[in-house]
Amino acid sequence: MTTQSVTLKTSSQFKFHPSKYILEGILLLLFAVLSFTAPGFFSWPNFFNIIRNAATNGIIAFGMTFVMIAGEIDLSVGNATAFYGCLAAVLVRDLVAAHFPMLGVVIFAVAMCLIVGMLAGFFMGWVRSRFSVPSFISALALMFAYRGGAHLLTDSFPVISFPNWFYFLGSGYVFNVIPFQSIIFVIVFALMWFVSKYTTFGRAVYAVGGNAESARLSGINVTKMRMGIMALTGIFSAISGLIIAAQVQSGNPTVGAGEELNVIAACVIGGVSMMGGKGRMWSTFVGVMFLRLLLNGMTLLNINEYWQYVAKAVLILGAVLIYQAQETKKA
Repeated sequence: MTTQSVTLKTSSQFKFHPSKYILEGILLLLFAVLSFTAPGFFSWPNFFNIIRNAATNGIIAFGMTFVMIAGEIDLSVGNATAFYGCLAAVLVRDLVAAHFPMLGVVIFAVAMCLIVGMLAGFFMGWVRSRFSVPSFISALALMFAYRGGAHLLTDSFPVISFPNWFYFLGSGYVFNVIPFQSIIFVIVFALMWFVSKYTTFGRAVYAVGGNAESARLSGINVTKMRMGIMALTGIFSAISGLIIAAQVQSGNPTVGAGEELNVIAACVIGGVSMMGGKGRMWSTFVGVMFLRLLLNGMTLLNINEYWQYVAKAVLILGAVLIYQAQETKKA
């Protein structure tokens, strides 16, 4: 191989492809426009507020990214946040009433939520593989079970039982500046980004989403992969539910309704394929931030909230059309 061919190969490897960064470019443009038009937008308090509001959806979105890359879908995540918040609140209320120490009770309640979230995900993944039930159907069933369970646990009333220090999870600030939940958001993103790029598990997710049968023939246990992916999303839903419970300072059975659509919207805007096999954690992060940035700006501009729904619809459709055009161009 000649020096010239090596040079050409190296330069092609590191060639900048603007088409890969369309969403990032639009995000920067939106940021610039809102900085000049929306009162109070360009300020540190508002920036941290955007990240804080992005955290609960974003944490779940990183799990949903794996689910969608694997060619599945989970519609239960919104109602799951209500259920796990209520489960934690009821456990704290009842165990404290039984004279168990508060610190131990809260730790136990948090652990139980994470374990139940993991087991629910395992079960949904197992049903998907064992009985060939579409994940849409099993997730739909679990979605109703979560909402019903939240109301049954609380008799349809908010349960106020958490100690004041627990609220730091959803409302606290580190150094009186950085929202604590945004730190969790960034940690989850970094973890999932690493897993998706540098681990065997991450590569297997793409393989299953690309072609499950080929993945099976290559030695990947597709059933275990689906169970693991769904379990991960269940855990992230529980974490998000606990953060929301700390925000509203109660276990509230009415929270989280429709949040699964915001999560899926962020993933789709970020370029995660609904057909499976394609998607990046970074793009999901950008999708989450893009959605929160837009909604924050529209709120500051006093735009009717119903127009926000229209904006999300246009965003989703526009993102899908752009990514389809890119795929057609590649073909």
